[in-house]
Amino acid sequence: MGLSLEQKQATVSEVQTRLAGAQAVIVAEYRGLNVERVTQLRSKARNAGVYLRVLKNTLARRAIKGTPFEKLSDQMVGPLMYGISQDPVAGAKVLSEFARENELFVIKAGAMPNAVMSAQDIKALAQLPSREELIAMLLGTLQAPIARLVRTMNEVPARFVRTLAALRDAKSGT
Repeated sequence: MGLSLEQKQATVSEVQTRLAGAQAVIVAEYRGLNVERVTQLRSKARNAGVYLRVLKNTLARRAIKGTPFEKLSDQMVGPLMYGISQDPVAGAKVLSEFARENELFVIKAGAMPNAVMSAQDIKALAQLPSREELIAMLLGTLQAPIARLVRTMNEVPARFVRTLAALRDAKSGT
């Protein structure tokens, strides 16, 4: 049984809302996957902040019309699952990892605002560090000079104390 007009409009508006804050859309063919595998994928995607949805391609085309992801409409052929993510690396990592584990799940294409990506581009994107890892690396880089300055400033009184201790030991030994 098909969806009513109201249900279709609600679906399109929900997807448009997700696309408004998205930085990446990844399209994958899921033909042949059982419900258990799809449920595992949905769980992993939810944990990574990726909105995963199976849509009719006509509804998906309507949803992306007028968005920065409109160029992706040429890739919408066959039974597809759409991954919409605010963090492009997180979406690419989750879906690429699942595709490696399940040969029936094939990433077809993806898009970032005003740019279409191939399956190879998505795999390359999945190799990048996540946003949290990049922030940690940046903080470590920013913290290193400060830590070095503190160690250097701490060395002056420490050297003074060691010198006094050496003098004390020299006097007590004589």
